[in-house]
Amino acid sequence: MNHPIYRVQRFEITAPYTLRIWFDDLSEQVINFLPVLAGEMYRPLRDEAVFNQVALDLEVKTLVWPNGADFDPATLHDWPQHVSGLMARAQRWELTPA
Repeated sequence: MNHPIYRVQRFEITAPYTLRIWFDDLSEQVINFLPVLAGEMYRPLRDEAVFNQVALDLEVKTLVWPNGADFDPATLHDWPQHVSGLMARAQRWELTPA
């Protein structure tokens, strides 16, 4: 099964927890990540200072955070198709005791 490979070219922080992301196919997304920041990996990003440490991994061409959190570039590229599922997963994680 083949699917397109997308690479993040650059990004900017546009608002709290919100990034504008440009891809190698010349498309872009503006994503508010706050609704999906749950679970062991993503919950620490609720601290805005931690979230703002986002960087572009030049090797795999996606966004990464110092705690190891990242998102598949294809998910970022097609965010509107994935956000509902990611939000549902985040809600389940919030209901799971740590």
